[in-house]
Amino acid sequence: MREIVFDTETTGFDPNEGHGLSTGETFHVYINPERDVPEEAVRVHGLRREFLADKPLFADVVDRFLDFVGDTPLVAHNASFDRTFINAELAKAGRPTLPSRQFVDTLEMAKRKFPGQRNSLDALCERLGVSNARRDLHGALLDAEILAEVYLELQGGRQRGLELVSEATRAATIEVHRPHRAARPHAPSDEEAAAHAAFLDLLTDPIWRRDAG
Repeated sequence: MREIVFDTETTGFDPNEGHGLSTGETFHVYINPERDVPEEAVRVHGLRREFLADKPLFADVVDRFLDFVGDTPLVAHNASFDRTFINAELAKAGRPTLPSRQFVDTLEMAKRKFPGQRNSLDALCERLGVSNARRDLHGALLDAEILAEVYLELQGGRQRGLELVSEATRAATIEVHRPHRAARPHAPSDEEAAAHAAFLDLLTDPIWRRDAG
């Protein structure tokens, strides 16, 4: 089944305040937000207005975006955040918005799997053994690539691999050749027999004497 892992970098936290998309989806397109990029947002993703000024508007790429997405499930970390911005841009472009059922939220998956723990993307990378060494800034394309690995781990990706190895191990037949050795007779000495009898005298109804009647 085709699934799309995606991420967006924005100029803020509320699309109703004029914060536009500064990066797109997994086909990775930069978008002119048509507004200033606050310094706090620049510290997150490193994208300044000067860099984005000559980039296309969302309306210019919306049809390519929708053709690429179709009705494919969209996997994102804290998907409601990305969905809010994308649907705001779609509404401004006069296009139908994407339904919530189309989105898969890895943050919610992580909360169910690791309740009460930190479940940021960086925390999950550390917990699940996914490398995020290149993640100096929050770039949408790189974050999507990392999230794809995290998503597989949250679905039990490594466990499935271990199970395959285990099945292969069980299926393998190992033949061990050992020469047959007959049991060696070992009779107790008279001293050993006497010591054993004396020990039995100390016990009440020892089972070793019941057959002897």
